[in-house]
Amino acid sequence: MTAQPLADAPALAREALVIFTPSGKRGRFPVGTPVLQAARSLGVDLDSVCGGRGICSKCQVAPQFGEFPKHGVTVAADALSAWNAVEARYDRVRGLPPGRRLGCQARIEGDVVIDVPPESQVHRQVVRKAADDRPVVMDPATHLRLVEVEPPDMHEPRGDLERLSEALRRQWGIEAVTAPLPVLSRLQTALRKGEWQVTVALWTGGAGPAVVLDLWPGFFEGPLYGLAVDVGSTTIAAHLTNLSDGSVRASAGVMNPQIRFGEDLMSRVSYAMMNPGGDREMTRAVREAIDGLAQSLAAEAGIEGRAIVEAVFVCNPVMHHLLLGIDPVELGQAPFALATGGALDLEGRDLGLGSVNEAARVHVLPCIAGHVGADAAAVALAERPDLSEDLVLVVDVGTNAEILLGDRSGVLACSSPTGPAFEGAQISAGQRAAPGAIERVRIDPATGEPRFRVIGCDLWSDEPGFAEAVGPGGVTGICGSGIIEAVAEMRLAGLVDRAGLIGSAEQTGSARCVPQGRTHAYLLHDATAAGGPRILVTQGDIRAIQLAKSALYAGARLLMDARGVERVDRVVLAGAFGAHISPLHATILGMIPDVPEGAVRSAGNAAGTGARIALCSVAARREAAALVRRIQKIETAIEPRFQEHFVAANAIPHATDPFPHLAARVALPEPSFNAGGAAEGGRRRRRG
Repeated sequence: MTAQPLADAPALAREALVIFTPSGKRGRFPVGTPVLQAARSLGVDLDSVCGGRGICSKCQVAPQFGEFPKHGVTVAADALSAWNAVEARYDRVRGLPPGRRLGCQARIEGDVVIDVPPESQVHRQVVRKAADDRPVVMDPATHLRLVEVEPPDMHEPRGDLERLSEALRRQWGIEAVTAPLPVLSRLQTALRKGEWQVTVALWTGGAGPAVVLDLWPGFFEGPLYGLAVDVGSTTIAAHLTNLSDGSVRASAGVMNPQIRFGEDLMSRVSYAMMNPGGDREMTRAVREAIDGLAQSLAAEAGIEGRAIVEAVFVCNPVMHHLLLGIDPVELGQAPFALATGGALDLEGRDLGLGSVNEAARVHVLPCIAGHVGADAAAVALAERPDLSEDLVLVVDVGTNAEILLGDRSGVLACSSPTGPAFEGAQISAGQRAAPGAIERVRIDPATGEPRFRVIGCDLWSDEPGFAEAVGPGGVTGICGSGIIEAVAEMRLAGLVDRAGLIGSAEQTGSARCVPQGRTHAYLLHDATAAGGPRILVTQGDIRAIQLAKSALYAGARLLMDARGVERVDRVVLAGAFGAHISPLHATILGMIPDVPEGAVRSAGNAAGTGARIALCSVAARREAAALVRRIQKIETAIEPRFQEHFVAANAIPHATDPFPHLAARVALPEPSFNAGGAAEGGRRRRRG
C-alpha cells in the first residue's frame, strides 16, 4: 500500500469526535481523516518532517481505548483504521513502541482519544523548575567511610560481613550494620582487591542498623549523589545533588505521563475507580518517567548511575499514593484517608529506580493531611513560615494549590482545586510553557492594542526583528503566565468588566473585541495570513481563569478566617508556575490577597528546594516531620464558607474585599457590559 498525502484524505459525511491529550483540544472530523490532518486543524502540537508520507515517523501518537467519563466518550477498538503497509514496514525495520501509531497513516474511524507523547511534539515542553541556590547545612544520610578489615583466620571462623561490621564498630562507632544482597555479592572481591582495605558508602538515615549501600577496594573519594524529586500533577522535576557539598550538578523536568489519565487529581482518582488496574497503570507510568529522568540527569552530569545512592521524594497525596503503588480511591471521598502519612524510608528498587545504585535508599517526606501532601511539607521546610515574625501566606500554585498561612504562633494549611487553567490547559489557545508560547502581555489602555513576549525570544512583538527572532516556529499559543497577564491587562484597559464579561467593539472602542457566538473575544494575535494561528482570549478562557483564581483566593480566605484576620503581611508565590507570575497582574485578577507593593515574593520551586534540603540533611528530615505535626489542616471540601468566598472571588479582583494597596498603584476602569451589547452607565469613548 502506498502512503497517501494528507490532501487526498476522503471527506465522508459521517463525523467522529477526536480528543487530543494532553492539550485537551477536540473537534469533529469526517471518517477517514488522517490523525495528523485533524491535529493540524485543531492546532495540536504534532510533529512531521516528511509532510505525512510515512517516512520520518515523527508523528507517532498513542490512541487510548475504553471508557473516558471525563470526556464523555467511549472509544472502540476500531476507532482508528487498521495498520497499513507503511506502518508495518516501519515497525519491521525500526520498530514502533507498543500502542503507537503513525499519525499520518492512522485514519479516524470513530470517536477517539489520542495522546501526543512529548517526543512527538514540535514544541517540546520546557519544564521550568530550577533548584534554589540557597545554602544547606550538610548532614547527609550517606557517608563514605574507609575501613581496615581484619583478614580471615581459620581459628576464628567469621564471615567477611561480620568482620567488616566489627571494623566499622571499632573505627567509626557504628554499632550495627547490614548489607543488601547486591553489596554482599561484591564484598569478598572488594576486600581482597583492596588488601583488606575498603571504602563503604554507609547510610545511617534510619532508626535501625546502618546500611552498606556500596563499597570500593582501597580508598575511594567519590563523590556520591542524590536525587531531590518533586512529583507534581503536571510536571516532575529532579535535581541531581552532590551529597558532599549540596551543590546541584544537573536539573531537569518532564511532563508527568499520568496527565493522559486525567489533567487534575480527582480525574485520576476517578480513572482508578472506574478502570480496574488503572492505579497500577498510573504507578507504572510515573515510575518509568522518574527512572528515565534519573538516567538523563546522570548522562548530563557525566556520571554513572551507580553514583546515585539516595533520593528524596515530595508529592501531593494522590501522587504520593500512586508513586508508592497504593490505590488512591480513598482520597476521592470524605474523610480523605491516607494509607500512610508519615515519612517513609524505602529501597530505590521498590519504586522501580533501575538507573541508580542497586542499593539506593529513598526517603519520602510526610504528608500533612488528606489533600495537603509532602510537597506542602517541603514548601514549609524551605520557607519556614513557623519562624516568621510577620503573617505570611505561602501559595504553591499548580493544578492543585497548597496554601500555608502562619507565623511563630502557628501555621495553617489547606489545598484548593484550582485545575489546570493556570498552566494553559482549558484555554482556547492555551499550551504549556514551550518556545513560541506567549508569556508576557501588555495592552495600551488608550488604543486597546496589545504587545507581547514569547518564550525563547527577548524581544516584544512590537520591536523590530521580532518575527525573525521568534524563528520559523512562530507564535504558537499562550501559556499560564501569559493568559493571567492578558486577562489582567484587559481588565486594566477596560475591555473586561468586574464580572469578567468582555465588551463588544462598540462598547470598548476596540476593533480587537470581536463577536464569537453570543459572546465576545479579544484578538491578541492573528497570523492566519502567513499560515499561523489566530490567538484569541475568549469569554470561556476568562471563565476558566475566574474559576481557578476563585478557588485559590477562597482557600486563602478560609485560612484567614480560621486565623481571625482580614489582611496578611506578605505573600510568597511558590511552584514552577508561581515563579513566572507577575505579582501586580496576580493581584489585579484577585488571585492573592491585597498586600503592599513589594510584599509579594517568588520562591521558585520551593517544594524542590525543600526536597533538596531534606536530601542533604537528616536533621532537616526530622524538622519536617516535627513541623508537619504542628501544622493545622483546614479541609476546604467541608468548610461551609468556601462556596461563599468562591462566589465573591469570581469578580475581578473581588466582589466585596477591598484592595486598597492595589488601588493606590493602578486605577481600574469600571465598565459594565451586559449580554445585549449595550454598556450600562454610558458607552466608553471610541479609541483612536
